Formats: sequence, structure tokens, C-alpha cells
Amino acid sequence: MTVRSNQDRMGLGMQGHTIDNADPPPVPPVDNTPLSFVIPTEFVDLPSKGKYYPAGHPLKDQETIEIRHMTAKDEDILTSRTLLKKGIAVDRMIQNIIVDKAIKIQDLLIGDKNAVIVAARINGYGPEYEVKTACPTCGYKNNTVFNLSELNTQAEQEEVFEEHSIEKTDNNTFLLTVPRSKVVVELKLMTSHDETAMAARAQKRKKHNLPDTLFTDQLRTIIASVQGDPSTVGQYINSLPALDSRYIRKIYNLIMPSIDLTQDFVCTECDQEDRLEVPFTTEFFWPKR
Repeated sequence: MTVRSNQDRMGLGMQGHTIDNADPPPVPPVDNTPLSFVIPTEFVDLPSKGKYYPAGHPLKDQETIEIRHMTAKDEDILTSRTLLKKGIAVDRMIQNIIVDKAIKIQDLLIGDKNAVIVAARINGYGPEYEVKTACPTCGYKNNTVFNLSELNTQAEQEEVFEEHSIEKTDNNTFLLTVPRSKVVVELKLMTSHDETAMAARAQKRKKHNLPDTLFTDQLRTIIASVQGDPSTVGQYINSLPALDSRYIRKIYNLIMPSIDLTQDFVCTECDQEDRLEVPFTTEFFWPKR
């Protein structure tokens, strides 16, 4: 074992003299740049696979969308009283985490938007979502824990198109003949913009103590034309038989690309087993922990 003397460690020779030809130790450069952190991103599968966006849209034929993980600044958006009062806090946060800024949240199809919301929630707060749910049989309110990581994209149901003779148009709309009135109705898929407009109308009616018109509002949003004429939609809905109304909404839910938001549920009071849809309550992005 070699023992180094204090002289050796100080750069002195055996006789106590400095070594003239010794190179000075290198001086490390001073790094005055601020710390930089890379925020991780991930690609979220789009239920629509990008098939129902118009030509030129950044998501046209794209099967995924890239989002970054939520940060503390994004939580500030979610807790902004101004944005919460306007009902746009979640939309503003989602827009903020979409990597490609050419993609506008208002243009997202509802199913694709839901997929992004669920992915953002998992990244920010984990997959476990605890919320009170009422048993559909006995009404008892259960503390239910949903596992958001187990939500799957609904498979495209080609048999629905065949069974109901649904025709897809070049404009990404769908033609079907309703059973009672026997007319051809053209359906279009709702976007986030449509959803926001419906919510605003509902809030306005509530403010003025007017009756709820949820079903007819949805029909006015998803029906593009009747017998090829867009101008007759309002008149048709006002006289639409309930059987046809229910049929149209049923078919729309089948053809709309989305994620399956239902999970198994067992009531702790009456032991009733069922499948419930995961509710998007205020606790979804504001968990009590």
C-alpha cells in the first residue's frame, strides 16, 4: 500500500520544494443557468382513431394524442375561482397539457376528450377514484372506488351499422331511417364545443327557472338534417315520437367512439350487483386527500 505524505498531497517534492512543471488543477466552470426539469409526456389512445375529423385537422387519422403530465401550475388552473365559476377550469387545464398547440380542445370529439380527461386524472392523482354512488335498487349511497386504469376503449361495432342499415357519409356523418316516422335522419358526432354550448343553455334555463330540455337539446345538437334538409330539424324534433327519440339516442351512443366508462358495482347495503358509469363529479379532479 502506498502512503502519501502531506507533502505529496500539497504538490511538494521529496525535498520540500514545489514541482515547477506540475500542471495546476483544472477549475470547474461556473454554471449560472437555472435548473431545468423535463416534464414527462405520454400518448393517449383516441377512441375515434382520428377517423372522424375533417381533412386538415391535426388529429385526422391519428390514433393517439400526446399530453404532458399535470403540474402544480395546472392545479392552479383547476382551483381558479374565476374559471370554476365559468365552468371552464377542466377544459382550460386539458388545453394546457396538450403538447400540439394546433389541437384545440373545443374541436375534440367527446369520446376523445373523455379519454384525455381520464389519462390526465390518472397521471395527476392516480387511478383510484373514490366517490359516493347511489344504488339503483335501494338508493343507498355507497363509498365506491373506481379503478380508472381499467377503463377500456369501446370496440367499433360494425354489426350495429349492418343491423340498423347505417351509412357513413364522406362528411363523417351517419344516415339512418328511424322506425316510426320512417324518415332518414343524418347524425353528427358531438364535439367539446357542442357539449359546452349545451351546458351553457342548461345553466341559463336553470337560472331563469325554466323546464329542463336535455333530450331535445341533445337531439338538436346531434341531428344534422332530416331527409337531407337541415332547416327542418327543429320542426321535426318538436313533433318527434318518443320511440324515435329513444331510438336515435340509442344509436348515437352505439356509434359514438368513446371509452367504456362503466365498471362493476356491488351495493354494501342490499348486495345488488350492477354496472355503473363512472361519474365525473367535483371530486374527479379534486380528490379529498
